[in-house]
Amino acid sequence: MQSQIDLTQFTIEQVIHQIFTFRRISRMDQHLLMSVLLSKDSISDLEKTLIDKMFVAVKLGRLRIVD
Repeated sequence: MQSQIDLTQFTIEQVIHQIFTFRRISRMDQHLLMSVLLSKDSISDLEKTLIDKMFVAVKLGRLRIVD
């Protein structure tokens, strides 16, 4: 039997911190980030800034996208 993880226990800040710590974004990271984002009614200015920072890092090659 597989255990289920409650995705709502994570914050956007935690997920993005993990992505920057490992300098990569995996499919699981992407799924987790999207789940956390979609579970919220709105996102804060700080969260928007972190998301933008992540996209810029991908564009500049500072974060790798892996399967």
